[in-house]
Amino acid sequence: MASSSSFKPSPTLTNERVGSVHVIMGPMFAGKTTSLLRRVKSESNSGRNVVMIKSSKDNRYAVDSVVTHDGAKFPCWVLPDLSSFKQKFGEEAYNKLDVIGVDEAQFFDDLYDFCCKAADHDGKTVILAGLDGDYLRRSFGSVLEVIPLADTVTKLTARCELCGKRAFFTLRKTDDKQTELIGGADLYMPVCRQHYVSGQVAIETARHVLESHKIKIGAASVSGTFDGLGLGFGFSAYSLSSALACEGLPPGLSTVQPKLGFGPVQACEKPL
Repeated sequence: MASSSSFKPSPTLTNERVGSVHVIMGPMFAGKTTSLLRRVKSESNSGRNVVMIKSSKDNRYAVDSVVTHDGAKFPCWVLPDLSSFKQKFGEEAYNKLDVIGVDEAQFFDDLYDFCCKAADHDGKTVILAGLDGDYLRRSFGSVLEVIPLADTVTKLTARCELCGKRAFFTLRKTDDKQTELIGGADLYMPVCRQHYVSGQVAIETARHVLESHKIKIGAASVSGTFDGLGLGFGFSAYSLSSALACEGLPPGLSTVQPKLGFGPVQACEKPL
């Protein structure tokens, strides 16, 4: 058995302070940014030096601030990556930092390496908030990769927009397929498992019907959302209702009430 005197500290530990990593994750509208700001402000009120970082990809509410969905703001650094932060912030200022908050962490490809360096080597407390999954419920960015590094992991839930139950997933309202599609309530909604599954079925059914009928409304088409199953999806209200009606789907699907204020639309001989 080796004696305690033979222990040698890792040569990579260059800071006397011990850092930590804290992950806040969940679907959209779960309050991740709100929770992040609350923790960072608490650290600041305790006399610790704090800084906030967000991805330059996220410019929904403000260019130079982290902003919650309900409007709370906190000034931040806006960066395309995390590896450049120390240099841009200044080494002397960086050395005085205690806490680093990272919002929309899923957009940073170098998240794992940054957290490792900041917490293990530099003694910083890193608090990050981000999506754990995309609209297909697949791993989004590097957030899940950081979990093995984390001291704490907080999984938040939202409220299902359709039934009020706990929402674990994010449903995309449009038929866009790219993973990174920045948006808010106009493009996404939090849903429970039941409504995620039924929502995906509705989207696929609508897409199949539209493709099979190849409906072309032209200038008469009104782009918007529809509410055929209590869901809001970004298909053409006219073309979708017409296609579903022609397909002979059940009334719950075939009678589509667009949220644009129009009634059911008929574009074929078969009545709605």
